[in-house]
Amino acid sequence: MSGNGWDLLDPALLQRLEQMNIAAKSRIRGTMQGKRRSTDFGSSLEFADYRLYTPGDDTRQLDWHAYGRTGKPFIKLFMDEQELQVNLWLDASQSMNFSSKWEYAKQLAAAIGYISLSRYDRVSAAVFTSQITKQLKLFRGKGSSLRFFNFLSGSQAEGLGDMGAVFRNPSILPRQSGMTWLFSDFLYEQGVEEALTYLLAAKQEVAAIQILAPEELAPELAGELRLIDSETGAAKEVAMSSKILQAYRKAVEQYTSGLKAFCYERGITYVLAVTSVPIDEFLLGELRRKGLMR
Repeated sequence: MSGNGWDLLDPALLQRLEQMNIAAKSRIRGTMQGKRRSTDFGSSLEFADYRLYTPGDDTRQLDWHAYGRTGKPFIKLFMDEQELQVNLWLDASQSMNFSSKWEYAKQLAAAIGYISLSRYDRVSAAVFTSQITKQLKLFRGKGSSLRFFNFLSGSQAEGLGDMGAVFRNPSILPRQSGMTWLFSDFLYEQGVEEALTYLLAAKQEVAAIQILAPEELAPELAGELRLIDSETGAAKEVAMSSKILQAYRKAVEQYTSGLKAFCYERGITYVLAVTSVPIDEFLLGELRRKGLMR
């Protein structure tokens, strides 16, 4: 998927996403008005802006004068409505190029970003390997969607990855508390737990989305094979047998279970995303079940 950023997601799915909301566990007191109602109603009721009505909005806030002029239902925004800062991080190491993992990651990030922009939250996006390779700093409003989609569409997965080194740098961590989505296969020998810990220390509500291809979970291989590491280029001759495949599947299960347990113990939401599952089913099904969307 490259070229026009609108090609990342089906138009019918985009319409459905406009009705969704990112389910943050806590309300974030932002620096600008948004569409998340503050519990502190005494701070300010100053008019700030308009936006189009969406199902579930308080109809008492409809501006009938604006409706009479434009024929469109506009809602008044007040300064007591709080924003959520949503930070999207995409692992662009070479291993993400296997099968369709990279395209899947970009589609998921596009969907989460689009929901946030439709809800007038602030969004940032970054692509990384052993450092940030591409970044789109804070932006907001649905009008920013095409710029965001083009950013994702034009991003490539290439190079050696080092997740620990990326988030070890305090200057790249979010300065404001918010919600961080990390899209990766998490196939690192080290640095994953370190990276997640740094994000928690930065007062982030973290969603770890592990993207794997079906062939990585249950490969169907046989015979004498030469296996090549996609990032280092190191090769190894292997006589593939049912015993080796069984050991491999057990190792993968242990690794993903360990990552899931690490996340659970620290309040991080872990979700396994298998690329054979259609994007819309994963978004509207699995993420809803995990309480990340509503």
